[in-house]
Amino acid sequence: MRTHTTIDSPTGPLTLVADENGALTGVYMENQRHRPPQETFGHPDPEPFAEAVAQLREYFAGERREFTVPLALDGTPFQRTVWQALCEIPYGETVSYGQLAERLGKPNASRAVGLANGKNPVSIIVPCHRVVGANGSLTGYGGGLGRKRQLLDFERGVLPVLV
Repeated sequence: MRTHTTIDSPTGPLTLVADENGALTGVYMENQRHRPPQETFGHPDPEPFAEAVAQLREYFAGERREFTVPLALDGTPFQRTVWQALCEIPYGETVSYGQLAERLGKPNASRAVGLANGKNPVSIIVPCHRVVGANGSLTGYGGGLGRKRQLLDFERGVLPVLV
């Protein structure tokens, strides 16, 4: 059984989804690619999301660089491995898809890493926005390239606090 809530953020509305234990299963942006249908999010209930909302607000205020909320990510073993590796990319830094594939011991899997990255169900908290093209260019982002640029610029200190 899942529950959800929607909060305002500097990147637009975010829909947070949790399982029956209160672990986050999704953080979805408006019009996000690979966003599941709304009816799969369960009933609305803001109560299980207090800590996640607080941590997201701290992030957007420039007071948090890592998240500690419990996650329950549903994906293939390879996808979950990629998503875990995303959490190891330091705040304000980027890596290429190829570099991430090499970190995983699969140097020829940059395309597969990109596909797993694009299916990340917990945007911002699992920082898929920190992965860029081989030449440093912005490439696909489920929330749109404008949001990706906004998040990267914010983390690099180019943009002021987003709240």
